[in-house]
Parts: sequence; structure tokens; C-alpha cells
Amino acid sequence: MDTARALPQIHHTALVDASAAIGANVKIGPYCTIGANVTLHDNVHLVSHVVVDGHTTVGADTIVHPFASIGRPPQHLKYRGEPSRLIIGNNNTIREHVTMHTGTTEGGMETRVGSHCFFMVGSHVAHDCVIEDHVILTNAVALGGHVHVGEYAILGGLSGVHQYVRIGKHAMIGGCSGVETDIIPYGSAKGNRARLSGLNVIGLKRRGFSREDVRALRTAYGLLFSQGGTMAERLNEVADLFTSHEGVMDIINFIRADSSRALCTPHSGSNGNGG
Repeated sequence: MDTARALPQIHHTALVDASAAIGANVKIGPYCTIGANVTLHDNVHLVSHVVVDGHTTVGADTIVHPFASIGRPPQHLKYRGEPSRLIIGNNNTIREHVTMHTGTTEGGMETRVGSHCFFMVGSHVAHDCVIEDHVILTNAVALGGHVHVGEYAILGGLSGVHQYVRIGKHAMIGGCSGVETDIIPYGSAKGNRARLSGLNVIGLKRRGFSREDVRALRTAYGLLFSQGGTMAERLNEVADLFTSHEGVMDIINFIRADSSRALCTPHSGSNGNGG
């Protein structure tokens, strides 16, 4: 490797604490501010006017656009300056005015963001959230504290997610939706108070799910949200029918898991055909 190229490039107007850990080929643009407990891994690029503070780690090959604020203290009335963390994975794109906060004592002291995610303008990741890989938050999405977003989920613009909500993998949330309840994996939800509208079939096809997999998921969805019996009975029935189907069991295990929030369901009278 060319040693000269490996050196970080730091604009003369940037303020970088001497204790910060700066990796190879990092670019820190004009008027950025980097705190003492920050780690920027190789090839991170802070375009300009970016604040990275707190006990924050930014993974390799991540680009952060102007006026983003990363690793500032949580918006939590009980926070008393504890050294909580924000851990961001690799190959993320963080656009203008995005905010991400560190954790709290009530959430394990850590906010965690995966890799290959895309955070569009003005989106917010609150304290103690867990964002898995390949997630997209579109413009002005706001996540409350302790939200868990599964891999490949997409949240539409201006949607807001209540604290402690779980959003399953490959789920799709429509724009301007208020999400107060857990969204199943592969589900599609929308509305002023979001209700389940079926499966994210378009997203599944785009990601290479086979027709057989989509058909199995739609059948399972129809059985789970039919009107007959209790949810517990329907869960057992579907689990027995699809024990060997990974996608269906993702949904079953998600519903069975402990949660402080209710489950998002279709509107009463929905035909439950899975979209």
C-alpha cells in the first residue's frame, strides 16, 4: 500500500480531538468536529459540517453528508452523562441532517447500526435502537427509542415509529405512517395509524425470492390473519404446516417472541390474502 495515500486527509478548518482514532484514507471535510472518544475506521468520508461525538464508532467506507449529527447524547430525561455508545457498521450512507444518538442505561448503553444501510435526509435514529443490515430510512423518518429494525426493511418518508416497536426483516412501511405496533417480517403496513396491508411482495421479488417462497408466505399470511380460532391456535397450525420453511418460521418466531408492543394486524374484514 502507498503510505502517503493511507494518511487521513483533514481539512484545516476541521476540529479533530487528538484522542480520536482516525483510520487510513479517512477524509474529514471543512468545519467538521470530531470528539475525543470517536473512532473512524478506514475510508470513512465526512463531507463537511459533520459532528461526530460521544463514544462513537463509524465503520469503514461510510460516507456522512453535511450537517449530520452523530453520537450526541440521547433525548432522554433520565440520561445523566453516562458513557453510552453508538456503533455504526460499514458501507453506510448517511445523508444531510441525519441524527443518531448514543444509548441509555435502560437500553444496554448502546445504539447499534448495521452495514450497507441508507439514511436519507433528516432521518433520526434514537437512543438504544438496533438497525440491522441493508435498512433504508427515507426522508424524515423518525425512530423512537429502543426500536428494532430487521434487515432489508424500508421505511417510507415522514413515517414515525413508536419506542420499543419491532419491524421485521424485509418489511415495508408506507410514507407518512404512524407505527405503534410490531410489523411482521416480510409485511407491508401503512396508514395514519399503520395497519398491516399484506406482504411486501414487490420487495421479495426484487430480492430474488422464488415464486414458491412467495406463495408459501402468502398462504401462511392468509391463515395467520384469518378470522377462525385464536392467534395462538393459528400460530400452531401454521407452524405445523411450514416447519421447514425458513421465511414462514421467521414470522412465527417473530410473533411468538416477547414484546412490549402489540402486533400490527390487518383492518377488520380484510381478506388476508397477503397482498
